[in-house]
Amino acid sequence: MSFLRAVVLLLLASLLSACGYNTLQQQDEQVTSAWSEVLNQYQRRADLVPNLVNTVKGAVAAEKDILDSVIEARAKATSIQATPELINDPQAFRQWQAAQGELSSALSRLMVVVERYPDLKSISGFSDLRAQLEGTENRIAVARKRYIDAVQAYNITVRSFPSNLTAKMFGHTPKQNFTVQDEAAISKPPAVDFNTPAQSQPEPKPESPG
Repeated sequence: MSFLRAVVLLLLASLLSACGYNTLQQQDEQVTSAWSEVLNQYQRRADLVPNLVNTVKGAVAAEKDILDSVIEARAKATSIQATPELINDPQAFRQWQAAQGELSSALSRLMVVVERYPDLKSISGFSDLRAQLEGTENRIAVARKRYIDAVQAYNITVRSFPSNLTAKMFGHTPKQNFTVQDEAAISKPPAVDFNTPAQSQPEPKPESPG
């Protein structure tokens, strides 16, 4: 009897493996790990924002609207509870994604303003903060790319036959991924360069009368 049971279990294990069970489990773990790293890097960026604002606000006091927009965007981004389950909730994921996008835009506008204040380079701690922010933006780009790749592989397995049958049996559903716009943007992370002055755009030449 025990021999028969062992044979049945062996056949069942082989069947599950052939139907993609092991692949689903591995890919699900890869998605979870990649998502955790995405959250860690975005949280690190959010943690840097107060220091950034406090460091530059004295020198760029005239840019209060920009500073306020960064503070408000950070508050909105951190108000959304980022959990592992977020990638299983389309609406919550879109809200989180939009909030992070607003913070990215606000920080980019602040970076443009900061370039007009060369005296900031002499402020204590500014160079270290600059390096931390640059590194964080780069790590965000890497983490997002890893997550996108992991989700794409997982979702293909979930939707493909015969692994889709196994996915339904064990409750595996497609994960949320970044939008097409975000996928294109990851190859060009927000610029954080305090050394290069902003270049002025050339004025358009007047058209000659036809």
